[in-house]
Parts: sequence; structure tokens; C-alpha cells
Amino acid sequence: MRRAKKSKYKSVVIKKKRYYFYKITWADITGDSGHANEFDFLGFLPSIMVTHAYLFNKDKKNIRTFASYEEGDELFSDRNVFPIGCIIKMEKVTL
Repeated sequence: MRRAKKSKYKSVVIKKKRYYFYKITWADITGDSGHANEFDFLGFLPSIMVTHAYLFNKDKKNIRTFASYEEGDELFSDRNVFPIGCIIKMEKVTL
């Protein structure tokens, strides 16, 4: 009798589909409505954000994630859609 190979990555199975847990580093828009000189303006950069979530799917334009789910059903919460251009790095989380 064969044993199923255990994954070294954190994941969850929902309705026979496996979703892997990722650490996603991405760039977010930073805004300001105040006055600034050229020096201050050139130092104004996007915020580098980190999100920990399960990867729902990925295509050429977007990455979809969820952080909460209902056990035994296909119900997802805490959902996000990231444009691919905002993603800096994606790392699967190990056990």
C-alpha cells in the first residue's frame, strides 16, 4: 500500500482542490494631498506591502487570494485581487 506524499508547503484542500499559502510582497499606491517641493516629491515612493493568503488562482493579468474559508464548502472570505504589475515577489510558505 502506497502512502500519499506529504507536501512541504502549507496548504488547504477544499472540495478536492488544493490551495497553497503564500507570502505576497506587492507595491501599493501612496497618496498625499499636501504641498511638497521637488526634493520631497522625488522621495515619495509606493508602499511595499506584505499579504499572507491562500492563492485562489493566477492568470496573465491578476492574482486572486483568500485568507478565510468555510470548512467543507466552497465559501471564501477576506478576498483580494492584485494586478500582476503590483506583485514584487510571491513565496510559498513552508510547514
